[in-house]
Amino acid sequence: MAGPDFDTEIKQLQATMRTIEQVLDVDAMKQEIADLGEQVAAPDLWDDQENATRVTGRLSDLQGQMERFESLQSRIEDVEVLVELGQEEGDEESLGEAERELGRISRAVESLEIRTLLSGEYDAREALVTIRSGAGGVDAADFAEMLMRMYTRWAEQHKYGVEVYDTSYAEEAGLKSATFAIRAPYAYGTLSVEGGTHRLVRISPFDNQGRRQTSFAAVEVVPVLEQTDEIEVPEEEIRVDVYRSGGPGGQSVNTTDSAVRLTHIPTGTVVSCQNEKSQLQNKASAMVVLKAKLLALKKAEERAELDALRGDATSSWGDQMRNYVLNPYQLVKDLRTGYEVGNPTAVFNGEIDDFIEAGIRWRAGAEKVDA
Repeated sequence: MAGPDFDTEIKQLQATMRTIEQVLDVDAMKQEIADLGEQVAAPDLWDDQENATRVTGRLSDLQGQMERFESLQSRIEDVEVLVELGQEEGDEESLGEAERELGRISRAVESLEIRTLLSGEYDAREALVTIRSGAGGVDAADFAEMLMRMYTRWAEQHKYGVEVYDTSYAEEAGLKSATFAIRAPYAYGTLSVEGGTHRLVRISPFDNQGRRQTSFAAVEVVPVLEQTDEIEVPEEEIRVDVYRSGGPGGQSVNTTDSAVRLTHIPTGTVVSCQNEKSQLQNKASAMVVLKAKLLALKKAEERAELDALRGDATSSWGDQMRNYVLNPYQLVKDLRTGYEVGNPTAVFNGEIDDFIEAGIRWRAGAEKVDA
């Protein structure tokens, strides 16, 4: 790589980092870290466990963001020095290492830049994901289970916690539906671009004639709420049904009527939880899910009203969003962004970061057009 190319790339990275610094408001972050540090040092912090968990979690997230930002700044400065020395001494080995390091830094800066695009009201929250099988019979149920594995593998790769609230198994194979939480800061903002209809095309393993089958599954992503969120659900608006938990194996949860199904009568929203042993625990978990979905419904209605005022006749951007083709060729393609890869196996094993980043950039561009 010639000298001017090094200079140009380094200047571009420095300019991007200045933009990121402004968007993150680094000075404000440092002040908040200091304030939270004082709260964490207080001897009575854990008298209120819920507040303590919130404070320590927020502090850890901010410290992680700051460390990531400062580390990238330092790496850019170091590579700039390496380039100068290599050019002065004609050291091709040093210039080769600088070229490789610039590539690594560029990818890291792009990833950090994506985080700055997550500035929505609930983007910093944890995510609640629901997957439902659609048209396609047993293949669709199997596809729903493949998608659940894809997202849980993605979470594992990033060391994010996963908490399963409910799984409804199909009779022959796969899942009718599943609801689970991804426990990580910004999980909602990150995964919200995955919401919509997913389509699978393959030779059906359940068809003894080996015919190609198209099946569908729906993915819904909503933010996990905090107690400060204003969502009041009067008891008279909720119908509570209890039943015996179901699932493979002989877990102890299957031996009592501990599973809970909640129906919000005004909207018809139904949620269930069966993964705890106690009926009270399942009801509490189901209420978390119900409130999150009612908030998402409220936001969707507000968005629909705005779209109607704008005269927006198009469907929402999350509908029919990705194709997974296993036959007659191998391809996974996002229909909104155009991003595609020819390795479906890797995608189903959780390698979806590039799809997510493309989706976040696409959404940010669409929001600018709408503004």
